[in-house]
Amino acid sequence: MIGRLALRSLTAHPVRSAVLAAGFGVGVGVMAILLGVAEIVLQQSRDPALVGGGDVIARLSPQVPARLLLAGTLQSDALRSRVAVASPSHGASLYLMRGGRGSRVSARAGIPSLERALGDEETSAISAWRDAPEDVAWTQDSPDKVLRQIDRFHQIPPQTEWSASWAEWLYFNGRAANARFYLTFIVGPTLPDPSTSLGAGGRRGAGVRLQLERNGQIENFGEGAAITEEAVLRAPDLTIGASSVRLEGLRYRIHLDLPGERGGRVRGDLTIDASPGRLVPPLELTGARGWRSGYVVPVMSGALNGELTVDGERVSLANGTGYHDHNWGFWQGVSWQWGQVQADDLALLYGRVFPPENAADRDRIPGFLGVLGPDGPLAYATNVTITEEDDAAGQPKTIRIRARSSGVNLEVRFDATSAVTNRASGPLNASGLDFLQMRGTYTVTGRAADRDLNFSAAGSAETFRGR
Repeated sequence: MIGRLALRSLTAHPVRSAVLAAGFGVGVGVMAILLGVAEIVLQQSRDPALVGGGDVIARLSPQVPARLLLAGTLQSDALRSRVAVASPSHGASLYLMRGGRGSRVSARAGIPSLERALGDEETSAISAWRDAPEDVAWTQDSPDKVLRQIDRFHQIPPQTEWSASWAEWLYFNGRAANARFYLTFIVGPTLPDPSTSLGAGGRRGAGVRLQLERNGQIENFGEGAAITEEAVLRAPDLTIGASSVRLEGLRYRIHLDLPGERGGRVRGDLTIDASPGRLVPPLELTGARGWRSGYVVPVMSGALNGELTVDGERVSLANGTGYHDHNWGFWQGVSWQWGQVQADDLALLYGRVFPPENAADRDRIPGFLGVLGPDGPLAYATNVTITEEDDAAGQPKTIRIRARSSGVNLEVRFDATSAVTNRASGPLNASGLDFLQMRGTYTVTGRAADRDLNFSAAGSAETFRGR
């Protein structure tokens, strides 16, 4: 019935129907043309030749420092020989004001010498456009300078209710054929001066702690000292007591000279090598009342070498694998879950921080899992669940990690083979929890980016338990 009525309406007014049909046809055709032109214009607007030359454009989110890309990932072995010129640029909107009226202008900034090297026709003929001192810093960046920048220590923030719990540390772990170790160089808040109730000349409490496992036995060594604020801010070059860390190029040189908890002494020298691209850039959480906590991994997986002497017995750490991260922030009421493992050319890292309840909603702080390949990050996920299963004594037995994102679909299981319980001290003591460092075996299955993962390897994990 409806079709019959429509047909009669069209045939009753044939001229009007023909004009209407032609109008609809023209409208559809014009719309199709406009959509096609818009797509071409959009593609051309993104063409490297129109935005400064070059062959590839990498657009970074504000959370990714461009210097890490230029002197990190692009300097990896797989990419370094293929990158002729890399030039950072930044766009913004400017407003020209005249007679009380404003005009919006799209502006783009770059490094003059690098833009010319890319063949930018718009600016190459402007002789007055030369590198400023701030530009030169970009052109002379190198992987070792970036490494030192991300591994520097921070000024203690302005006074907050959390200030007494500020701490920052360099953490290393490593494993070789016959030994494993955890090592921490930690610096706490400014020490009080009993005579004036003020800081003691800017001196801060510091300590070095080594946990060494060999022959199935775990030994602890450590020493405390007070060091000046000036010495702290030279980190990652840091000296505490008779032990020290020095960053030379991309190599960390560690000298240890520490007394043992049961007597004796450990002495020796270690090296851990960093690689451009195989790092996790700085991450920082902030909360109410000035609370903050930061984390960076300068060495996700690097060559470990060296030797320690324990009471005259030599312990070789040659041809091993090392890891290094760096933490800073306020630690009152803070706990975390963390773990890492290396296997062949892959490295996997996961973690989650639990802030104080009056600083942030713990349920809204996501977990994180990242996978790095031989030339840098492969994929990451923040949709991460971490589930711990305890044994009859309340010690962690199994940790299960599940991670999902567009680039990650992984199931990870950690089976603990040993756990050392540490009574938290100093800034970490306020939570009423004990800190557990574990060793064990990771089993990883699933997919990261375009790689299928199915491996088992020895690794480390950390968590907390009530006393």
